Amino acid sequence: MREYLQSLPKAELHLHLEGSIDAGTLAAINPALDPAEIEARYHYNTFLEFLQNFGWVARNLQTPEHYAIATRHLLRKLAAQNVRYVELTLAVGVLLWKKQDVAAVHQAVREAAAASDVEVWWIWDAVRQWGVEAAGAVAELAVKHRDDGVVAFGLGGDETSGPAREFADVFTTARRGGLHLVCHAGEWMGPDSVWQALEVGAERIGHGVRSIEDPALVRHLADQRIPLEACPVSNVRTGSIISIEEHPLRRLFDAGVPITLNTDDPPMFGTDLLNEYETAARVFGFSEQELAQVAANGFAFAFMRS
Repeated sequence: MREYLQSLPKAELHLHLEGSIDAGTLAAINPALDPAEIEARYHYNTFLEFLQNFGWVARNLQTPEHYAIATRHLLRKLAAQNVRYVELTLAVGVLLWKKQDVAAVHQAVREAAAASDVEVWWIWDAVRQWGVEAAGAVAELAVKHRDDGVVAFGLGGDETSGPAREFADVFTTARRGGLHLVCHAGEWMGPDSVWQALEVGAERIGHGVRSIEDPALVRHLADQRIPLEACPVSNVRTGSIISIEEHPLRRLFDAGVPITLNTDDPPMFGTDLLNEYETAARVFGFSEQELAQVAANGFAFAFMRS
């Protein structure tokens, strides 16, 4: 099965650049860091601790070259897994919070990506718990870079801290500026969070696993061909799903909801894209034909391929 999955051309649509940084990459970015502290940051007991560790890693990215190093390391790993296309999420909300030069960072990661055989596009992400004004600043900057590899505006962060409906005007700004729209929803909050994401214009749903709790929502996602960016291992590691066996991936797929498989923050969760596909086969009984369909979905619902 692994050889078959390796042979499948794959796309990844839900992958955070900052969350892709493994211990070796972080040591290359900041050699002064204590290896023991680096190791400790990849272990956590709660979702809040995970967010704190994610923030700690992101704070170590102090220069455009640091982001370029992260990009080069990640794309080598993706290429080795036969990933041909990726839409990478860049936490521009965090860049603004750190008062870094967003344009310089974007140029650095674009140049790093240009050296890879993987086709790379960018989703600029706002942190919902920091409020509407901060998210609006991200959307406005993203629109200005629409012709420079930025294809979408996304809303991430702590889903419990900011209902998507509060950001309706921000999503409108991004859409009118020619960007696609994505939103984390239905990871920690229930189906209403997904409905709200759809209401503000989200074309794909990040995670969306709790959609399964609302049969009407499941039918809507299936009928309207609205994809979920499924990240099964992430959901278990963060605790939003109690065990991999209880994950609704199979039920959502069988109900006709378009599913793509993704890693979210792979080293934080001890996974990679091949492992996500292997998990779908081993735990949920996905056949080779079904996995080929999931892989094809990654390209079909990619903003620059659809």
